Amino acid sequence: PLYPASMVIDIENFRAGLGIRKTELIASIESAADSAAPVELDQQVQGRLSRMDAIQGQAMAQATIERRRVEISQIDAAFRRMKEGEFGYCVACGEEIAAKRLELNPAIARCIVCAG
Repeated sequence: PLYPASMVIDIENFRAGLGIRKTELIASIESAADSAAPVELDQQVQGRLSRMDAIQGQAMAQATIERRRVEISQIDAAFRRMKEGEFGYCVACGEEIAAKRLELNPAIARCIVCAG
């Protein structure tokens, strides 16, 4: 694969880092499943305010899980770009993505100009 010259050395580090992050995200989703479970609405079990807190906690947990799923999708797309030799290039304009930008988020798909 043809990668930007600045990344030939780092591509395996990016791949390893993304793999570790994906594993962490999957584990985090699995551990958060209980928090995102439906809230029991039986008033005999808990009061109205406690239910409201539980529902709010459930909504936050579901939103967090969804963000983690999106990040996993972005990581999978980065793996595909690596396989196809397109990693490190903007998917919109084809220009090289700055190395510092990739260091901050190796799954990033757009250069700073196209992301803006």
